[in-house]
Amino acid sequence: MARRRIARFFMYFFLSVGAIIMIFPFFWMFASAFKLPTEINKFPPQWLPSSLSLTNFEIAFSKAPFARYFLNSVIVMVCSVSITTFTTILGAFAFSRLKFPGRDTLFSLLLSLMMIPFEMLIITNYSTIVSLGLWDTLPALILPFTSSIFYMYILKNFFATVPDSLYYSARIDGSSNWRFLWRILVPMARPSLVTIILLNALASWNSFMWPMYVISSTNNRTLPWGLQVFTTEAGSSPELLMAASTVVVLPMILLFLFARKSIVRGVARGGLKG
Repeated sequence: MARRRIARFFMYFFLSVGAIIMIFPFFWMFASAFKLPTEINKFPPQWLPSSLSLTNFEIAFSKAPFARYFLNSVIVMVCSVSITTFTTILGAFAFSRLKFPGRDTLFSLLLSLMMIPFEMLIITNYSTIVSLGLWDTLPALILPFTSSIFYMYILKNFFATVPDSLYYSARIDGSSNWRFLWRILVPMARPSLVTIILLNALASWNSFMWPMYVISSTNNRTLPWGLQVFTTEAGSSPELLMAASTVVVLPMILLFLFARKSIVRGVARGGLKG
């Protein structure tokens, strides 16, 4: 009994230390976003700002069009998530319910593509975007991310857990594949779909490398790329950098905090079955 208590104590102790290490950078960023220039450079450090003034945010927004960056990020995220979710649903249904020659082989080949890092595809994607005349446009940020075999894998495994008898009963009653998909399977797969949407939203919002290659004009920058440019311009003002970083990071932190249980539940139900 004593050993179990000691083991539990050390387990919670190390978990607490790890949590503090993970949370501290975010705490410092949020606190520094409200500090005055004299407060952020103090030694020993001043942990909390003297007041919750929004001056740093106002200055940051006046030096760079973060409102435009924010709007671009929202547009790209909504379009990417909507199209990817639609293609994921169709692909998962095809690979889980439709019978056609080479289905399993084709799906295995698609899964093997997950081993190819995105960095190896940049040149090909870049050439395609340029040839289509989409360079330095928002569609260039959306087109390469309209499907995902990983999300398709999660949803396919959930679709595979639905009994075949339900599918055949619907077909006997005169339901088409299209109607069975949207009226029965999609509502049943809501936890997995929520997970796919949230993970895709996080990935789209945090995308940095691809926008850096295909976007040059200020009006088409997203938040991560705009923040990188602003870092160069305001390198001597850490309080402004912290304010701008807060604008970029805070929406996704809030989204993750409110949806973390849905993400875990959806992956557990869809990714570990089938």
